[in-house]
Amino acid sequence: MKATVLIAEDEALLAADLQAQLTRLWPGLRCVASVADGEAAVERALVLQPDVLFLDIRMPGMTGLEVAQALAEDWPDLGKPFPLLVFVTAYDQYALHAFEHAAVDYVLKPVQPDRLEKTCARLQAALRQRAQSQAAEPSLEAAIHTLRELLHADAARPPGVPAASPLRVIQASVGNTITMVPITDVLYFEAADKYVRLVTAEREHLIRISLRELQLQLDPECFWQIHRSTIVRCDAIATAIRDDAGKLTLTLRGHPDRLSVSRLYADRFRGL
Repeated sequence: MKATVLIAEDEALLAADLQAQLTRLWPGLRCVASVADGEAAVERALVLQPDVLFLDIRMPGMTGLEVAQALAEDWPDLGKPFPLLVFVTAYDQYALHAFEHAAVDYVLKPVQPDRLEKTCARLQAALRQRAQSQAAEPSLEAAIHTLRELLHADAARPPGVPAASPLRVIQASVGNTITMVPITDVLYFEAADKYVRLVTAEREHLIRISLRELQLQLDPECFWQIHRSTIVRCDAIATAIRDDAGKLTLTLRGHPDRLSVSRLYADRFRGL
């Protein structure tokens, strides 16, 4: 069975070994690219649109899960079917629980031939079913459903870890001045390189933290993620407008900014 694969793995020896094993186990599988970081994985996958993606769960810049999230948000509507995903990870019971909960395939490092052989068989069966069934759920919609499950499982607290109290005030520093921003004044947060842009009705601040780290300190009932780079305070949303293509844009109360909602989070906005 012929297919294409992109490998994203930052350890060169492991990437070469994985490619060699795949060549032996699946002669019809052609590796179109092997990259060493998450940003390159997103860029090359959007251009090459492979049938299968092997993603290292821990890479410089972006994790494998963040790569999958970015691809699901940016995959072209008229592109090839969304790739089948396989995560490559060192042994971590909590991470594996997340993968299993979302029915996502994974292989452990170092990759064992018998386990990889089973993964190849599953991938081939999935590709055959995709090719044969015209009535099957569209691959992108199926991937979005799976990634929602995986993101939900990944964001949950590990067993035995108590919940921390949500942030009530954020300390935003500029030079020698620290501004205390009540969390109720925040309209939204937006990722900006190594910082997060904090927007209130009156002004903006840059805080040195990743959006993921910040998200773990926010009340999920009050702050909704609407894009991989945006979290909004839900009661600051005025309207959710859907265009003819089905894309959602949010307007805010007392602020001119408009926020785009990605495919992964569009299910939050369903009229009653």
